[in-house]
Order: sequence, then C-alpha cells, then structure tokens
Amino acid sequence: MRFGAIKFIAPQSRHNRAIIVPKYFNRTQSMSASLDSILKSIQLSTDGIGAAELLKQHPGVSKRTLQRQISIGLAKAQIVAVGHGRARRYVARVEPSSAWAMGQTRDRNVDHFPSQIPVSVDSQDILEYVDLSLEARKPVGYQSDFLHDYKPNETWYLSPSLRLQLKKMGSVVNAVQPAGTYSRGILGRLLVDLSWASSHLEGNTYSLLDTRNLLEQGKVARGKATSETQMILNHRRAIELLVENMETAEFNRYTLMNLHSTLAENLLPNASDEGRIRQHAVDIGKSMYRPLSTPQQIDTELDLLLSKARLILDPFEQSFFLMVHLSYLQPFADVNKRTSRLMANLPLFRANLCPLTFLGVPESAYSRATLGVYEMTRVELLRDLYVWAYERSTQEYLAIKKDVQEPDPQRLIWREFIKETIQEVIQHPNEEPLVKIVQRVTSVVPLADQSSVQALVVEELSRLHLGSLARYGLRPSEFLEWKSLQEHGLNNPSGEF
Repeated sequence: MRFGAIKFIAPQSRHNRAIIVPKYFNRTQSMSASLDSILKSIQLSTDGIGAAELLKQHPGVSKRTLQRQISIGLAKAQIVAVGHGRARRYVARVEPSSAWAMGQTRDRNVDHFPSQIPVSVDSQDILEYVDLSLEARKPVGYQSDFLHDYKPNETWYLSPSLRLQLKKMGSVVNAVQPAGTYSRGILGRLLVDLSWASSHLEGNTYSLLDTRNLLEQGKVARGKATSETQMILNHRRAIELLVENMETAEFNRYTLMNLHSTLAENLLPNASDEGRIRQHAVDIGKSMYRPLSTPQQIDTELDLLLSKARLILDPFEQSFFLMVHLSYLQPFADVNKRTSRLMANLPLFRANLCPLTFLGVPESAYSRATLGVYEMTRVELLRDLYVWAYERSTQEYLAIKKDVQEPDPQRLIWREFIKETIQEVIQHPNEEPLVKIVQRVTSVVPLADQSSVQALVVEELSRLHLGSLARYGLRPSEFLEWKSLQEHGLNNPSGEF
C-alpha cells in the first residue's frame, strides 16, 4: 500500500525491518533540519522575508512543506507573520538580551492592553509582538503592498457579519434623510464627546467636564497648558467643518488638507506644515516603524489612498480603511492620528450613522492596536478595538436617538443665507440687529417666505454661544464684543437679544 510517496513492504525478516525504521527517522531528522534552515534564513533577513523568496533559497523544499514548517514556527512563537496576502513576510522573534533576561521581555514601565476589551484569536500574536520592548522588535519601513494590494469592495478588513453587526448598532435614522441629518441633530453633544476623547488619546489632561465648560461657556480650565486648550478648540472647529459642509465634504485632498489645517492650527513648530504634505522624515515614539520620508512618494501614496477610499461602498469599511491607512502613511508632519480619527467619522456622518466618538477608549489599547498596523501591517487588533469602541459610542448615544427631529425644510433651504446673515449681524456690532436682519431678508427672500425665514434667523441668533461660532466663521472676540453691546442695550432698544 502507499502512504504519501513512500511504499511500505511487509517485512519478511529482521533485515527488512532494520532497513525501514532508519528511513522513518531520517525523514524526521530531515524535516527538523529543514525547519532549522528556514528559521536561519528568516533570522538573516533584516526586514523579514516572504514565502516566495524562501522557496528560492531552499529549492529542495516544496511549497507545502514550507507552509507546514512556517506554521510550526508560528505555533512555537519562533517567528512572527507581518502583513497579509502577497505582502506577508516572516520575521524571527528576537530573544531578549542578558540585560533584561529575567522576564523583562515586555516593557514593564507601561500598561498593557486592557483586559475588558475582547481580543479575537487572530489578534493574539499581534498583541504579543507589540508588547515586546523596542529592543526585541525589528525596524520596519513603509510597505507599499499594504495599500496597493487593497481592492475596494473585494478586499475586506471588516467581515460581512461584522459590517452587519455595526450597521445594526449604528442605525439611528429610519427614513432616508439628507447626508449629515443625524450628526447635525446631535452636534452639541458630539462636539464635546469627540473633542475630548480624541484629545485624551493624545495625552490631553482636560476632563470631560472641563471640555464641556470650554466649548459651551468659553471657560479655560485652570492649570492646563495652552496647547491642550488649543487642541480641544481645534477639534471643535474641525468637527463643525465636516458636519456643516456635509454636502461638499468628499474623500479628496481639499477636505483632508483643510481638516488637518484646522486640527493643527497653532500646534506645529512650523505653521506652514498646517494642511501640507510632510516635507521631512519623522520618527514615531515607542515604535520601530519608519514612514516614508520623500514628499513625492507621500504624494503618490496619498492620491492612491484617497482614490481607493472613494470607491469603497460600505461606510464602515470606508471608515476603518481611512483610519488604518491615513495613520499608517503619516502624510503630515504631526496630527496624523487625530486627522485619521475625524476622517473615519466622515463616512458615518454622511450615512446618518452613529458617530465613532472614541469615548472610553484607553490610550494603551489604541497605541498598541496602531502599532500592529505600523510594524506588522496587520489590522486585526485595531479592528477588534474599532468594533468595541463603536459599540460603546452607540450605547452612549442610544438615549438621544429619538430626540433627533426631522430637518426643517426651510432651515435646510436657507441654511447658507441664515449663516451669512448672522455673520453680518455679529461683525457689525454698531448696527441694530433686527434692522439688519429685515434688510437682508426683504432683499433676498421671496415675499411668501420672508416671515418664516426672518423668524429662523432670529431664533438662531438668540441661541448663538461660544461653542457654536465656528460654523458661522466667527471669532470669540467678535461675538463677545457684540454681546456686550446687546447686554448694555446700546444697539438693541427692544432687548430681544
């Protein structure tokens, strides 16, 4: 009979048996030697090595045998898989040096991935690798295949079942509504939650209450660095930029550059880097990843990234793709992760889905999940965190789902006019507000709609506060000057405002 490719003959004597047994052991020894030689090739490769190259270096090893040997190496934690598909490479796990051999392979000075966040089986090896100290992880550069191999609507980072689960959690508007209806309806709370949580992931020490007081009342928290206050104010303006320009906000350079410019305002050493492609190399703290350093290469990759993002049909896949690849490419001098988090919300805003606020996401979890992308081009750990974080976001917003009203048709039609009128009123504090409003309404709005549009402008003006100025293109100093004149009744005899 046959067993594989070896023919076994029934033994007729001790001599026959003595010949067969050594053959079995020789095959085992050969397999062991094969694994050792494959491991040695992997160890000698500085940036990891792919299966095709390993087959070239070991012509006597079949593809099936190589796959089996690699599986054994992975199971024994002797090697680590980095990347996926054709871009997958294998890196030898570095043994700890004697300086930290006493159980110090992991960095004991930092917290580890929080136990309350479920981690799937295919994320375990990522977590094990990124928890190694810097000395035990290999330097790695930008892997272009990670982006180039992604085929919109064919490649999926989120499985069909996950996308369905996310859709069930995030659906908040039953009827078909104009893009951005839901996000506009919850804008007040969204500004506070997302501004605080995204800033918190960058080490900002403002509390949620401090953030609310800053955005709603203009109160700067005591004992905080100016940069922390600036970071939160920038988040507010950036979120408003997306929500208030939903009809024109696209997955293109214009939207991305303006979003980055708003988030980075007054925070970069070189102000000309705001909204501009990075002109120099950057290092990422606590990471062995080295992004691209040539502006022309970054330009090319960014164009490809945005073109692929535009083609993705599912809003959750589109959201996750943007969060992964904008952060991985690092197209800006700084503020890349903040930009990726807000861009990841744009598909959700447009589809009237619950936003991803990152409320309750620990920095230790986010940084490790992002390291998995940077150093291994693996998305599974970040995917697990994305799903967990989105579920938390939907739970936070569940109570206010029903409070989102149908959009007022007239407010929608005359939105730009209302915005411009309020801007005119505030920027001309020495003119009587109601007179200014009436003049503009009668000169632009048809007679049949004048009364209702005028009422809408007056209502918007009465609700104006420091936390809503950016949508009208107003500065706090302009509003405070106008408000002071109104409170003293100098230009508002009726006292309506």
